[in-house]
Amino acid sequence: MRPPYPPHPPPPERSAELRRRFAEEARSERPDLSTLCLLLGAEADGELDEAGMDAVQVELDGLAGQLPFRPGGPRAWAVALRELLGERYGFRGSAADYQRLESSLLHQVLVRRRGLPILLSVVWLEVARRAGAPVYGVALPGHFVVGFGPADEQVLADPFDGGRVLTGGDAELLVAGATGAPLHPSMLGPADPLEVVLRILNNIRAWAATRPERTDVALWAVELSLLLPSHPARLRFERAQLLVQRGDFVEGAVGLEEYAELIGAVDAAAAERVRGQARAARAMLN
Repeated sequence: MRPPYPPHPPPPERSAELRRRFAEEARSERPDLSTLCLLLGAEADGELDEAGMDAVQVELDGLAGQLPFRPGGPRAWAVALRELLGERYGFRGSAADYQRLESSLLHQVLVRRRGLPILLSVVWLEVARRAGAPVYGVALPGHFVVGFGPADEQVLADPFDGGRVLTGGDAELLVAGATGAPLHPSMLGPADPLEVVLRILNNIRAWAATRPERTDVALWAVELSLLLPSHPARLRFERAQLLVQRGDFVEGAVGLEEYAELIGAVDAAAAERVRGQARAARAMLN
């Protein structure tokens, strides 16, 4: 049986430095998506060192250098990326990729040439951006894709399907399949890099949620999410619950009490239930 991934987390001092840099990059004027993804990957995988992170950036640069020089309009860019990444190098996804943590880590996706839609889209985005393409992420509900060109000329491509260029009907089917709802034009706008990173972390949390033995992964994914300038307040509650599950009853109880204070003004009953959980956590110490 394949051992659980990653083989080991980084040591505490390395983790603290990675998180400091992650928070700093996330709060910078123009957060760099590849840098944030690599810092996230290094938090997951203690084997990813500075040389490994630099090697990923070099590989992305090298792939960008293989694209045609200014191939034309949005569709020509989409086709050029499909031919390079999807056809020549075989980047794509499959249903099995949803079961692997590696599918959410940029450095592993580059090695395996497999990943979740959003991580394959990060590869497309970073290679295309370096080559000067008018590219951006498009966070369709349930399925991340990439867009090329302005709204009135937009061309969508699906890296999970090897970079297949989508028609309007294809995009509608993707949204309907994920939500049962129709495609709304607002869904086709560019995704902010921090939105992309939060969605990646949400995917990791979802992966860990079905694996009770991987509360370690769930915890670092929540804690990185909390370092982003904008995040759901409920993540504080999730973090506190994870700490209690992992036997850190005091810090977990403190987190629960802080969350109860946060929501007390808008939902007194819910706040009291959370305080009850905090009391139960403290009772575990007796």
